[in-house]
Amino acid sequence: MGSLLMDAGDMKRTLGRMAHEILEANQGAEDLVVVGVMRRGWPIAKRLAFLMTQIEGTTVPCGKLDISRFRDDHPATLTDETEIPFRIGERRVVLVDEVIYTGRTVRAALDALMQHGRPQSVHLAVLVDRGHRELPIQPDYCGRVLETQRGDHVVVRVQELDGEDRVELTPESERLASA
Repeated sequence: MGSLLMDAGDMKRTLGRMAHEILEANQGAEDLVVVGVMRRGWPIAKRLAFLMTQIEGTTVPCGKLDISRFRDDHPATLTDETEIPFRIGERRVVLVDEVIYTGRTVRAALDALMQHGRPQSVHLAVLVDRGHRELPIQPDYCGRVLETQRGDHVVVRVQELDGEDRVELTPESERLASA
């Protein structure tokens, strides 16, 4: 088991701060929508949209994006679980994922998102930025920046899928020693 980086309270406070940052940068929630990358970006996106809705008093729509057909590092699937029940065109999209690492997931997400219309803008929000980019992609909103080694493993657990909220880091040396 790795070292605890964020517990449920840390995640809640971090998402609250991020919601305020997003609203401030966008001067409110008008024309703002949130889209979470499946799997763990989706629950985080729902929480951000809910927090922004509470702050602004107006609903911030939220959808989920299945990027499996757009990945270049995994076999393509025929299923698409995307649910975006609102118009993307001419909206300001906040694309949400739990961790950014190489940038390949975000690249696939952008390709998938463009299948649903042409947004006015797309901004990236991530709970954890662990560095080591392979593509020129950077988050606009970030909960926590970690210094990691390439072989380290960052795990984000969310209540909706895992029964708990926490972020853990398992260093490569610890993973190799337990293997």
